[in-house]
Amino acid sequence: MIRSIIVAISENNGIGKDNDLLWYLPSDMKFFRKTTLGHCVITGRKNYESIPEKYRPLAKRTNIIVTRNANYKADGAVVKNSLEEALEFAKSENESEVFIIGGGQIYKEAMGKNVIDKMYITHVAKNYDADTFFPEIELSNWNIEGRFALESESFTAEVRVYEKK
Repeated sequence: MIRSIIVAISENNGIGKDNDLLWYLPSDMKFFRKTTLGHCVITGRKNYESIPEKYRPLAKRTNIIVTRNANYKADGAVVKNSLEEALEFAKSENESEVFIIGGGQIYKEAMGKNVIDKMYITHVAKNYDADTFFPEIELSNWNIEGRFALESESFTAEVRVYEKK
């Protein structure tokens, strides 16, 4: 099973503020949907709750929420108490590629534990005032396997697909 991260980051590694996205980039949302469709997605509780209610759980994906709250319930989602439990659950579902979709704490934990094989990162060419950040990437550990620009009238953004060396 490939363990992947999918994220959009600003030049200063910002990913959010006040539990919300920093930008509205429909082409990135379409890329996210197309890439994760039919797969397990792992998210932290706060990130899950930041998704507008009408879109929760994310359709046509197995939503796995990681929280320390043993009593947490979310209709239509699987709840696990650790990243390791979430990854094991995805593996037990015969998942070919699982996607960690945020937020900041889950990204930090996954990168810190060195469990990621692949990263889909949308690089937004602008700095933002953020309170949540993606961890620094040691680029010498990764190969860029693909890259393409996203269409937008108001943003310059490029998706880069990184694979661990």
